[in-house]
Amino acid sequence: MAQNNRAFNYDLDYRHLDLRVQPELYRVGKGEMGVLLVRPYKDEILPHWRFKTPEIARESSEKIYQLFLDYKAKGDFIGMDMARKFLQMGYTRSRRYANHRTGKKYDGPVPDDKKGQSGAHGRDQLPREEDPVKAESARIFYGKYLEAREDDEYKKLKKEWQQKYG
Repeated sequence: MAQNNRAFNYDLDYRHLDLRVQPELYRVGKGEMGVLLVRPYKDEILPHWRFKTPEIARESSEKIYQLFLDYKAKGDFIGMDMARKFLQMGYTRSRRYANHRTGKKYDGPVPDDKKGQSGAHGRDQLPREEDPVKAESARIFYGKYLEAREDDEYKKLKKEWQQKYG
């Protein structure tokens, strides 16, 4: 199947795929693409991903950033990228709950033909209700996300990966 350059390939059987064994199949994608799919990394990072309070977010983001550094020490770009994605997701999910206490951004159900896709899909956005606790959790995750994203070795490996694999 033709794959758009740099697009995350959602067609792979991630339940049975170990990207440590077949790293050439990994694509960075955009933003958080594939964050909850890519094994074994998802299984290693997800248990540490929490943001309910700033204290929990701080502990979580520091643990995930340490995993980022551990992957970096092993020269494991996929692990670094996945840790970066979890840090980014900690930020975006905390922000969602900071803006919408229920975590629900849009009114009404997602149309059947749009399930699994992001966006409003014609639904109205619910009113914002700022939650300062979740906003602080978001700020904490954002700081660690930037540390990972701006890491010189990460940027170098990402560029090399995209040149080699698309």
